[in-house]
Amino acid sequence: MRAFKERYGASPLHLLLILGSFALTGYAGIRLLGGQEPWMVVLWFAGAALLHDLVLLPLYTLTDRAAQIVLGDRRLSAETSAGRGWTNHGRVPVFLSGLLFLTYFPLILERGNRFTAYTTLPDDVFLGRWLLITAVLFAVSALTLLVRLFRSRTARRASDSVGASPPGHSPEA
Repeated sequence: MRAFKERYGASPLHLLLILGSFALTGYAGIRLLGGQEPWMVVLWFAGAALLHDLVLLPLYTLTDRAAQIVLGDRRLSAETSAGRGWTNHGRVPVFLSGLLFLTYFPLILERGNRFTAYTTLPDDVFLGRWLLITAVLFAVSALTLLVRLFRSRTARRASDSVGASPPGHSPEA
């Protein structure tokens, strides 16, 4: 086992997971490209890659830089933040909300006629649900930030009180 880990660089479980991932990706590719119009899948994939690399990546990079400038990328403390600033508490809910929007935008924008025809679900509830999920994501992130600030403040007070002993009194005694 040790020789395998030294030679491969990771555990056998890692290799098994990678091979399973490749098998699943290959199966999905065969299913997608084995349809009636495989060139549409290739065209969609190329268009999505170009849209991401040429439009979305610069857009969210500029947005992230603007958030860092506005928030000043303040650090909570060296012990609790581990190098992560306040901006991460905005990045995570924005990312998850954006991912949900990209996945379900036809339904959120009430353009999912085929979906609602098959499921007989109303198409006017998805915007409200997406907004509610987004609000919950931001609330959980804000709560997490408040907990981290509280822990940072109490840890700082505890370390200050331990370090401050009365004169003539040794902390080791």
